Amino acid sequence: MRDRLTDGLYGLGWGAVKRLPEPAAAALGRTIADAAWRRRGQGVRRLEANYARVVPGAGPRELAELSRAGMRSYLRYWMESFRLPVWSAQRVRESVEVENLDRLTGTLDAGRGVVLALPHMGNWDLAGAYLTAGLGIPFTTVAERLKPESLYDRFVAYREGLGMEVLPHTGGAAFGTLARRLRAGGLVALVADRDLSASGIEVTFFGEPARMPAGPAMLALQTGAALLPAHLWFDSTPVMKGRVLPAVEPPEEGSRREKAAAMTQAVADGFAAGIAEHPEDWHMLQRLWSADLTPRPGAGPRSADPADRGTGER
Repeated sequence: MRDRLTDGLYGLGWGAVKRLPEPAAAALGRTIADAAWRRRGQGVRRLEANYARVVPGAGPRELAELSRAGMRSYLRYWMESFRLPVWSAQRVRESVEVENLDRLTGTLDAGRGVVLALPHMGNWDLAGAYLTAGLGIPFTTVAERLKPESLYDRFVAYREGLGMEVLPHTGGAAFGTLARRLRAGGLVALVADRDLSASGIEVTFFGEPARMPAGPAMLALQTGAALLPAHLWFDSTPVMKGRVLPAVEPPEEGSRREKAAAMTQAVADGFAAGIAEHPEDWHMLQRLWSADLTPRPGAGPRSADPADRGTGER
């Protein structure tokens, strides 16, 4: 019953929100965000606790206001995403501005594959639509399998409708396909600030240990693709902003795992710089830092609490 309700609510969002006038959809998002913030459920409390690490000097009042802004940003993501299927390519192009985009396009134009690594910031789906519909750049990504299966199918169909190639988050099989796309000079885009596997790499993130996916760095090392961190944010305008950071170069010495660890730390540092500038647009409503993760029976010491898994990359 719960699975059917969840699937039905998402279906209602995609079916109804896209038909609302834009001001009404934006107002609905703010209303839902404020109501969720006032309830102070598990996700809001976790968001606030995560912001406390990003802004360590903030007091309770500042953290509360920051979490309210964070929830409004998160619901802006959802309201825009529900409406994306009816946006024209021109509308998509006009809704995103990216600094240093030539770091991405120039590398692809030279025939070299690119791994684009992003945190949970801004609107990932809008950024993807901007690449595919707005710029004509196809790319491949992965999605965590959701329950119920019908909800996972909805997400895959939605993102494929925006022009993305979506692979299930199934470890080696997905990795092999991504590697082939990169060797062919293609683009792979991955949300990479939260590890969903047992093979993540420990990094220092805002001064504390956390684990982030090894995949982006390992793909770059195995295929010779460029690894480009990026981040996204909203401002007071309807146009989402983005920035592509310089390529993370592999160290000259060390084992593959050691090189991947150094590259993943560099990605984490790039993420941290963007999150510190725009913390309210970092939508991390799950546990992230190692100190917060709860071991499961029979699992390793840093396995995430299953109640905190959420929807993976979104």
